[in-house]
Amino acid sequence: MTLFISDLHLCAQRPAILQLFIEFLNRQAGQCDALYILGDLFEAWLGDDDDGPDNARVISALRALHDSGTAIYFMHGNRDFLIAEKFAALSGCRLLPDPSVIDLNGTPTLLMHGDTLCTDDVGYQRFRRLARNRFSQRLFLNLPLALRRRIARRLRAQSMSRTLAKSPAIMDVNARSVAAVMRQHRVTRLIHGHTHRPAVHDFELDGRAAQRIVLGDWYAQGSVLRCDARGLHLTTLPLSG
Repeated sequence: MTLFISDLHLCAQRPAILQLFIEFLNRQAGQCDALYILGDLFEAWLGDDDDGPDNARVISALRALHDSGTAIYFMHGNRDFLIAEKFAALSGCRLLPDPSVIDLNGTPTLLMHGDTLCTDDVGYQRFRRLARNRFSQRLFLNLPLALRRRIARRLRAQSMSRTLAKSPAIMDVNARSVAAVMRQHRVTRLIHGHTHRPAVHDFELDGRAAQRIVLGDWYAQGSVLRCDARGLHLTTLPLSG
């Protein structure tokens, strides 16, 4: 079995979700062959030197899963794109480019975080290009960690304010962008996160049956896509209590 998750947004302010994720790794993920984390595992990742206790718990749990024999793949999201080789080495995760194509039970499947598909959100795409610039990243990572944390809190507050002012349609994927990237990679199946709108979309692409599967977020519950010989199934994990 192969599992896919995204958009957990783990942080100290949401301890119940953090505990749910740890329990998921300890009790369920160890029964699968591979776990794919398609971005935004953390609410914010400020560099591999971010040594907060919650980050250490997550890394330790991922490492235990890796050491048990489960392959773990991590793709950057728009919140944790500064995760680098040190995190990968400590956790046992293999860093996966966005986008990537894998063979999923005999079907070529395109994996993405999903933010690059939201092309109607011009302001976000402009910010993304700046944030992913290597020079900008080097400047940010050279700042003291305490200052990076203050900057991240301010940027997060600004982001929330801008999000409230946008229509839901602008923040969803653009259908033409979806079709274009699937044609580019010659696939008829796409799995992504980012939009927090879990669903299975069946449609036609150039005369062929195609499918886009959107992973859910981990705000009020957990969300997991399970893939085995019987097919793909979106499932939820309830919070205890």
